[in-house]
Amino acid sequence: MRGIVVKSTGSWYNIEDEQGGIWRCRLRGRLRLAGVRTTNPLTVGDNVVFSPESATGDLEGGDSDNEGNEHAPRGVITALEPRRNYIIRRSTNLSKEAHIIASNIDHLFLVTTLDFPPVSPEFLDRFLVTAQMYNVPVVIVLTKCDLFEGEAFRRFIDRFAATYRAAGYEVIECSGLTGKGTGRIKELASEGVSLFAGNSGVGKSTLINAIAPHVNARVGDISSSHFKGRHTTTFSEMFKLPGGGYIIDTPGIKGFGLIDIRPEEVGRYMPDLFALSHECRFNNCTHTHEPGCAVKAAIEDGRLSQERYTSYLKMIEKDEKYRV
Repeated sequence: MRGIVVKSTGSWYNIEDEQGGIWRCRLRGRLRLAGVRTTNPLTVGDNVVFSPESATGDLEGGDSDNEGNEHAPRGVITALEPRRNYIIRRSTNLSKEAHIIASNIDHLFLVTTLDFPPVSPEFLDRFLVTAQMYNVPVVIVLTKCDLFEGEAFRRFIDRFAATYRAAGYEVIECSGLTGKGTGRIKELASEGVSLFAGNSGVGKSTLINAIAPHVNARVGDISSSHFKGRHTTTFSEMFKLPGGGYIIDTPGIKGFGLIDIRPEEVGRYMPDLFALSHECRFNNCTHTHEPGCAVKAAIEDGRLSQERYTSYLKMIEKDEKYRV
């Protein structure tokens, strides 16, 4: 039998079969995934082969099942089918292991906001580099736009949008409360599998509830002491949309460490920098100190934002020993 992982809680996996039925499955004890260096051998979005649970007890994981699926049929996952793409990050600040957030993604809605909590360009750009590396199409969603009024905020929004549109990304100004921008998101999410991801507290759950009320995503608040979001989603989970398509809701992400990418490769996965690099005097220009660097020239004349370049520098300087 074949199915797709729609929820992962660590030792248990909810699998939707080809007829739409839900199975409660665990991983076969002898199953070994070649080359795996991740904290999670399977992730939401994975296509798997499974069979009804036998009496052999040939399973991994504990016996506890407290996820509200006590009456779902049980199964054993026997194989993982090849992934078309995925989003991966370093699992901790002090680890070479990685964590796969989701796989087989048609749209990644990268959710951010100008404030409450404030946007982190480096976080966004690390996420975008990884998505580009693994061929995951990205739409940037700027949420909570109903909170930002006045000419100063308008200039900030316009500059932010122009920066990422120049890099080739669609940017949607959105409010989960007023409905602004949600029509376009619904349109895109109606086909294929869409992943919603971002920092804690950026309004991801409010946005998901606006486009898919049946999901009933938990909405949290912002820590008044640190102005950061609190986690409200515990596990990644996939939901079917009434009009077609699936969405994956993920826990808020506080940091995004790159893995399996060398410093000299980072610029290839930033489309605006990569386009400029063809004009550099040296083919192996690092865009840091070389004469005749088209990237640095573009910053000086305003064709490339300083924020994007600063993110690039931080990515090539940080965490080198954990990249490969």
